[in-house]
Amino acid sequence: MTQAITTDILILGTGGAGLMAALHAHWRNPGQNVLLVSKGMLGKSGCTRMVQGGYNVALHENDSVQAHFEDTVRGGSFLNDQDLAWTLVEDAPRIVLELENKIGCLFDRAADGRIHQKAFAGQTFDRTVHVGDLTGIEIMSRLRDQVFACGIPCLEYTRGLELLTSADGRRVIGAVLLDIQTGEFITVKSKAVILATGAGPLMYQRSACAQEKASDGIAMAFRAGAHLMDMEMVQFHPTGMVVPDSRLNGALLEEGLRGAGAHLFNGQGERYMTRYDPEKMERSTRDRVSRAAFMEITAGRGTKNGGVFIDVSHLGAEFVEKNFTGMRDRCLRIGADLARERVEVAPTAHFNMGGIRIDRHGVTNLEGLFAAGEDASGVHGANRLGGNGVAESTVYGARVGEFVVDWIKTLRHDEPSREQIAGAQASASRFRERGPGETPFAVRDELGKLMWENVGIVRDGLKLAAAISEIAGLRERAGQLGTGGGRAFNLSWQQALDLRNLLTASELIARSALLREDSRGAHYRSDFEQTDNVNWLQNIYFTREGDGM
Repeated sequence: MTQAITTDILILGTGGAGLMAALHAHWRNPGQNVLLVSKGMLGKSGCTRMVQGGYNVALHENDSVQAHFEDTVRGGSFLNDQDLAWTLVEDAPRIVLELENKIGCLFDRAADGRIHQKAFAGQTFDRTVHVGDLTGIEIMSRLRDQVFACGIPCLEYTRGLELLTSADGRRVIGAVLLDIQTGEFITVKSKAVILATGAGPLMYQRSACAQEKASDGIAMAFRAGAHLMDMEMVQFHPTGMVVPDSRLNGALLEEGLRGAGAHLFNGQGERYMTRYDPEKMERSTRDRVSRAAFMEITAGRGTKNGGVFIDVSHLGAEFVEKNFTGMRDRCLRIGADLARERVEVAPTAHFNMGGIRIDRHGVTNLEGLFAAGEDASGVHGANRLGGNGVAESTVYGARVGEFVVDWIKTLRHDEPSREQIAGAQASASRFRERGPGETPFAVRDELGKLMWENVGIVRDGLKLAAAISEIAGLRERAGQLGTGGGRAFNLSWQQALDLRNLLTASELIARSALLREDSRGAHYRSDFEQTDNVNWLQNIYFTREGDGM
């Protein structure tokens, strides 16, 4: 059984970018048909709701959009698309006021009644707007309320499988979806598709991302012929919780702790950032702090669980309990009191700076395909500043939603090819139709270990080349997986589909990392340790040619 739906705008993903795109499209033209698709529950899936720290924006009279821009480009090692970076910082003040005054987010206030802004690493001014340390939950809750109020339909527990294209492959005209709860396919015919699935480096064995992420948008776009950029740039957050054999392993203790004055210690009790950035210390950028922790651990100066310690107890228990309620509660669940003792942490895969190449309106090289949020690339360059992620999602979600409404005004729906639809369904079904064989969970565990060890925080040419070869082997094994079972809520089948996309993204990351023979931002090559602006102040693009890269 295949359900067929026709809509004007199809939005895959319901984090901050997807919901802002839907709302702004609806507000610009309430008569336009918009369909949201969520891999989980509306407002409860994706990474925006996991944002603890906040939202970077120049609001104070002593701050400026120019200063925010310079911090963003400097943090990105000048690899940013500067037009995209400028658009981010220029639009952010307007969008923050919209979030508060139109959407209903209640940001924390300073003593004078203005929106409170706190310190985040890598910035020259304290410009991070927040709601305690639970900012993402507030933003997503209010966005979801507005989506409900506007009556925008959403297919929950539904995943994208493949983008549908015109006969010449130059235009995206819809998508094939899969209802996870029933196992039934859905064909959507649309004038435009907005990808906002959130990417996420879940191919690493320790990751801080929402667990339903699998680089679905990036993999679908790549297979359809979209141009990808900066795929080697994967951000590792320096302070993921160390909780062996638990889903909480890698969960974040956010940037605001270091901004407030947290200290980092190795297993020998040394405040080790003196060796790596004696000027900024713990308030250095994420790439430097993550690399410092990794080097301490690999040098044998880590904890027995392969971590380091973060300590905010010197700030006072009352201060920590008041300002970092969410993180303290998270730590208490594993038996640690953040307000009164050191907590064990380690670097964790956190964010993809690379993704689908866009312009300032979310336009890609494929007509009819748009992208926003973590599916897109260019805003952050080689390293994202903490607090710029949710800003990017909401700024670009709003922009692409408004732009697409005007762009489709004179368009008609194209009829997708039956052969293309059948091919997408057959490609997904083959895993389930085979009898049970090697489990996709085991292959994914091997991928996680391989990516962490060979394509992780510190890279070199030999390991990267070996990783590319081993990913090819894992891809061959994944292609032969058989999950068996029924159609409805078949988690092994879903894991096989996730694995297919994660392998695609992993190969792109590894190949791009091997090509870049310098160290820049989140990408560090031990065999090319210097930043080479003469030869490598440039972006790396990938596009699909036939069945290859």
